[in-house]
Amino acid sequence: MQFFCMFIIIKLQIFQLIRVKLMIPETDFSIRYFIGGYDNNITYLITCNILKTQVIVDAAIDIGMLLPFIDSEPSAILITHTHTDHISFIDEYIEKFPSLTIIGHSDSANLFKRKNFKYINHKHIIKIGQLLFTAIHTPGHYYDSICYLLKPVIFTGDTIFVGRTGRVKSRSSSINELYNSVYHKILTLPDNIRIYPGHDYGKKLTIQIKENKKISPLLRAKDLNDFISIMKEYEMNR
Repeated sequence: MQFFCMFIIIKLQIFQLIRVKLMIPETDFSIRYFIGGYDNNITYLITCNILKTQVIVDAAIDIGMLLPFIDSEPSAILITHTHTDHISFIDEYIEKFPSLTIIGHSDSANLFKRKNFKYINHKHIIKIGQLLFTAIHTPGHYYDSICYLLKPVIFTGDTIFVGRTGRVKSRSSSINELYNSVYHKILTLPDNIRIYPGHDYGKKLTIQIKENKKISPLLRAKDLNDFISIMKEYEMNR
């Protein structure tokens, strides 16, 4: 079966480029991505092809970029973590859609003192229409990082990108926790799971776990000490 992709480039008044593309996995849902924000951030718009339910991942892009592709009020927005660049437009989203449910880790609850914030923890199952997400708590890059598994894809925020893991540069980062999250929670998933990261940093936007292991030394570490060594080398060569 052949699918058609639509590619739009929109230039904002601040001369920032936002890329919009429709991708349809061989599933019952479709995914649009919007690239822009602070540093090639990505906001995703997921549409259930059965019930037409829509879910947003991260509020990194101006809501105006999404509106032409939103059929009705989205059911929820999934927050991968609360670094500013991933929630910078959250107030705009809520103002436009007052009943929008905000979903994030329980440690983030104090940042969203709103009645429509729903906190979740590791292995929490989120059913939105026919879309079934599994929350995977992946601290390391940030304490409240969550990856959202929607088989056969996973939205990884800044935990894993195409070609590498996230970094551990903030005060709430932990390389030990990042190693545990990546190696014991993500890389143990089936190899055909496709990663949808929080930034467009790689040579392509998405990648399957199996292929990502092949191209990234950070995903082939022998143990924690080896991972720390590879990360140090990566940071030195940036």
